[in-house]
Amino acid sequence: MRRPFLFLLIFLALIGCGERIGEGTQARVLMLGDSMLAANRSSTQGVGDALQEVLGQEVIDRSVSAARYFYYLPLSGEAGLRLTAQYRPGKWDWVVMNGGGNDLLFGCACALCANMLNRLVSEDGRSGAIPKYVSEIRKSGARVIYLGYLRNPGTFTLIKGCGTAGNELDRRLARMAKFDPGVTFLPLADLVPQGDWSYHQVDRIHPSPKASRAIAERVAKAMGAAPKGRPRK
Repeated sequence: MRRPFLFLLIFLALIGCGERIGEGTQARVLMLGDSMLAANRSSTQGVGDALQEVLGQEVIDRSVSAARYFYYLPLSGEAGLRLTAQYRPGKWDWVVMNGGGNDLLFGCACALCANMLNRLVSEDGRSGAIPKYVSEIRKSGARVIYLGYLRNPGTFTLIKGCGTAGNELDRRLARMAKFDPGVTFLPLADLVPQGDWSYHQVDRIHPSPKASRAIAERVAKAMGAAPKGRPRK
């Protein structure tokens, strides 16, 4: 077996490791997205783990770190690095999802992003890759909660320059949600207190276990479920 092919198989296996929180057939909650949701999963402290505990029901988590909408490598794309490949048909009541941040970071370096923003979601919220994906999911009857991204108010991060594009993405996603009562845009821009380092990992980009749980509790509240289980630390 050629070494590059072996490395590819190992890479795909690593992507798939832990992608599901549960394997039962009665799950009604599906999670899709990038590293904001996939972070901390290896220690069972990810958003999906916490949401499963808070809701008291199974959550299927297919989020993949570094996933984006515009990803063109076929095999790794089908393994979940392309966001639109993560969905699986099922009797879902809820699909909790995020995405778009990596497209802004890798596609336009969070700088000249007008074209990328339009490709993701138009200014009026009606068209683009995200509304198209959400619309396809909604055809199953599932309600969709689309999450925004965390911020780092008052602290340094290497992606500080992404704030302007991220704010615009939030505005467009909020407009998108207004066209369908079955879609909720849930912003997270206000989740992290000013100057608080505890909501991020040491890279100052990805959520800490504390933040993952806080995100899960906000999602559960949007679903109408009262948070329960262990308190945040």
